[in-house]
Amino acid sequence: MSDFIPVYEPTLYGNELKYATDAIKSTWISSLGKYIALFESGFAQFIGCKTGVAVCNGTAALHVALRGLDIGKGDEVIVPDLTFVATANVVKYCNADPVFVDVVKDTWQIDPVAIEKAITKKTKAIIVVHLYGHPAEMDAIMDIAKKHNLKVIEDAAEAHGAEYHGQKVGSIGDVGCFSFYGNKMITTGEGGIIVCNDSKLAERMRFLKDHAMDHDKRYYHPEIGFNYRMTNVQAAIGLGQLEHIEDAIDHKRKIAKLYNSMLEGIKGITLPPEKDGMKNTYWMYSILVGKEFGMTRDELGKKLQEMEIGTRPFFIPMHLLPPYKDDGKKFPNSALLGEQGLNLPSSAELTEKEIRKVCETIRGLAQ
Repeated sequence: MSDFIPVYEPTLYGNELKYATDAIKSTWISSLGKYIALFESGFAQFIGCKTGVAVCNGTAALHVALRGLDIGKGDEVIVPDLTFVATANVVKYCNADPVFVDVVKDTWQIDPVAIEKAITKKTKAIIVVHLYGHPAEMDAIMDIAKKHNLKVIEDAAEAHGAEYHGQKVGSIGDVGCFSFYGNKMITTGEGGIIVCNDSKLAERMRFLKDHAMDHDKRYYHPEIGFNYRMTNVQAAIGLGQLEHIEDAIDHKRKIAKLYNSMLEGIKGITLPPEKDGMKNTYWMYSILVGKEFGMTRDELGKKLQEMEIGTRPFFIPMHLLPPYKDDGKKFPNSALLGEQGLNLPSSAELTEKEIRKVCETIRGLAQ
């Protein structure tokens, strides 16, 4: 057996197989079946929202949310410069324009001050990303949105169960979007969900994700929709995962606490944030590798790989990607984090022995 420590692997608890087998035996293996509704309602309840709309992945969740909120051609949507590319791409899918703003250096989250400065007459929405499991500053963002009559979409793909002053992220804005990819807090293999408290909006999004087919007149499509449905088998797996989501969150936080205790005090290493009143679920245990460490983030990642420890760099900032390249605007915090950020092994399957190996290896490489 290999001693390699991967960045992430899913944890399967047991009932996933039971429920998926039941779905298969029922022959309802596509996008109809009892597990869809059970998973939608169960996850929405966990987040603290009235309803959930399950879709095939987290990107689809964001796309349907934007279309459900009538974001379209000529509109501008404010997006953090430091995020996964899907957050920006979905805006373009709607023929709208993403407007990138910098993040806050100490929390890594979208900067409310930068948001307000970026608002124009064309601005219609803000996509807030709770990056790597830490909540963004939602009170300030919601105040800005209310002041300028903007919609707020929470991209909580990486933040299942994270809390902002006692309220779960995804339940604060107009809609919350989650991913259930294999490396997320809970998984359906591929999958996503949109949660909200607006029943009419939920019905609109449900309509759009199913080819925009009229509910009363089969095969009549009054507008262009999408095939973004989740399957009953995926939802069955998700229901098995959802039964253990609180355990998964608690375990991830214990892993982060161990990492913090073992990495504290290493020169040049910045530990992940958890601001007062906020609950970080540490989707990824993420550090910054500064100059004082003695080698770059990439050099450290390469050394760890050689020692059978998987790592992953932070996302490349949007303004540095070819489709969105912008040489005029400056994003100093995003650029710095994109250069220094490193995700360490973060699976809930990690043992204390493995965490100790990771931390002792990093400490041994410090100069």
